[in-house]
Amino acid sequence: MDPQDQRNFIIAIVLMLVFVFGYQTFVLQPQEEARLEAQEQAEAEREAAVPQAGDTIEQVTAAESVEEALSANSRVTLDADRVDGSIRLRGAILDDLQLKDHYTTVERVNELRLLRPTNFDHGYFASWYWFDGNQPVTGPATEWQVQGNPTLSSGNPVTLTYEGNGVSIERTISVDENYMFTYSDRLTNTGSEARTLAPLGSIRRQGQWKEFLETTDPGSSKTGGMAHMGLIGVFDNNLTWRNYKNLDQGKGLKDSDDLGVRRASEGGWLGFTDKYWMTTLIPEQQYEFAGRYQRLSRETGPVMQLTVASAARVIEPGETVTSENRIFSGAKELAVLDTYQEGGVPRFEDAIDWGNILYYITKPLFSLLRWLEGMVGTFGLAILALTVLVRLPLVPLYNQSYKSMAKMKKLAEPMKEIQERFKEDPQRRQQEVMKLYQREKANPIAGCIPILLTIPVFFALYKVLFVTIEMRHASFWYIDDLSAPDPTAIGNLFGLLPWAAADVKAIPIIGLVIGIGILPILYGVTMSGIQALSPPPTDPTQKMIMRFLPLIFMFVFAGFAAGLVLYWVWSNVLSLVQQYFIMRRNGVETELDKLIAHLLGRKKEDA
Repeated sequence: MDPQDQRNFIIAIVLMLVFVFGYQTFVLQPQEEARLEAQEQAEAEREAAVPQAGDTIEQVTAAESVEEALSANSRVTLDADRVDGSIRLRGAILDDLQLKDHYTTVERVNELRLLRPTNFDHGYFASWYWFDGNQPVTGPATEWQVQGNPTLSSGNPVTLTYEGNGVSIERTISVDENYMFTYSDRLTNTGSEARTLAPLGSIRRQGQWKEFLETTDPGSSKTGGMAHMGLIGVFDNNLTWRNYKNLDQGKGLKDSDDLGVRRASEGGWLGFTDKYWMTTLIPEQQYEFAGRYQRLSRETGPVMQLTVASAARVIEPGETVTSENRIFSGAKELAVLDTYQEGGVPRFEDAIDWGNILYYITKPLFSLLRWLEGMVGTFGLAILALTVLVRLPLVPLYNQSYKSMAKMKKLAEPMKEIQERFKEDPQRRQQEVMKLYQREKANPIAGCIPILLTIPVFFALYKVLFVTIEMRHASFWYIDDLSAPDPTAIGNLFGLLPWAAADVKAIPIIGLVIGIGILPILYGVTMSGIQALSPPPTDPTQKMIMRFLPLIFMFVFAGFAAGLVLYWVWSNVLSLVQQYFIMRRNGVETELDKLIAHLLGRKKEDA
């Protein structure tokens, strides 16, 4: 490039950059600001027309620690079989919840905190209130009193009482052996006129959605791309969802009315789901209910709020009615969700993102993995056993495929001769190649059929490893978490050097190379071995591409879940053994045979 062309090229680049940044600053940014302003105005108009369960929660400066935030309010202690924490008496709000069986890291030191106080950064909390039309009877500011037992545990509920606004309420809060909280209320109309009251549940998440996901579970927030995270619910047995990104942009419940309200007549539930965790409102299933999502704007930052309003009940003076509503807040474990679904919560197990297309493969595949784990002891061995089970029905097909490959391998030299003889005549070359295939009864695409049949299993296992909490922190061999990428790296000599593999992988650019772990390397080696047994492409360009494929896939698989790479490495090993055996039976000398012969010959010469 001459100097004049270089100067023109640089000027063009500079002008392009000026245009991009100018368009961003003067066009896109003002449009985004106008959109947000219009969105906030629309939200304000909506809020004025519908009961706001969270409006009376105090807007205070966030505490510096969870302990400081918890000490600001009177509380009921929570110490159940699988959860601990506390419930805020003011509002009877469940805003302090830790999971006893799940931890933030594989070292199993800190329990995972799912719910956080209202006056803490990224507060996440839920409760049930009572409304008379648009007016709160009890709300987030209601002062409840403890009666008797001050500690909530599995099998030992706590009783709270409230009197005011013309009603008397006795609330019993219980928690089962897992993650289900039940709010049982006895309401008595102490006034002189009939009241029409309705229970209203609320869940709030405060702050930017990427930040509150990171606060809850840093590991899964970074690897949750395959799993739905956001709003999820069931209305009249129809599953609905909306991811956090769209919720943050102001999109609400699908199939809702102008106020963002969606109604159900046959029961259901509504909540927020992360990759492995979920908090949901479950109203009484025999009544109609209405669900709603709102993105609220507060001085402390954005707020995502879900509300569920159950059917109103007319209570005559002196009359007492009972109401029982629930909050699920915990881990999305299939066995637990199944139990609640069998108990009447519709489609609760679908809170796990099994996938729209792969649904009929992922669920049975996971059940098979759980069964195999019970048989062999670990998920790692279960994945190896699953690989064998998947391949067993395909053994005859693989045998035919490898026999075809053996024929193709034998035809490598005749093919090469045809390529040379008819180099200048592609049409004649193709005709001669087809004649050779027909004469030798060889099928060049037969080797692809078994691979095509196993691809759905590959993708289904990929999904299962990513979305099921049972795989989280499941260890095998040197791997601490089968749902995360291989924890080793070339850069620290696979753990021999005192550098963390994560730090090596985080090095810009070079980390992509020296951050590759043991399993991806094994995959590259086994893939190269399979290529050595397979007939090489006749086209030089294709041949060169095939040589680089194992290296390319090493980098691709470096970021995959270790359990998935384990499955593929073991599958490659089984293919290698089967393919080598069949090729030897068909009299084909493989590259491995040549290598062994070469080594034996060298030793013989040395002797």
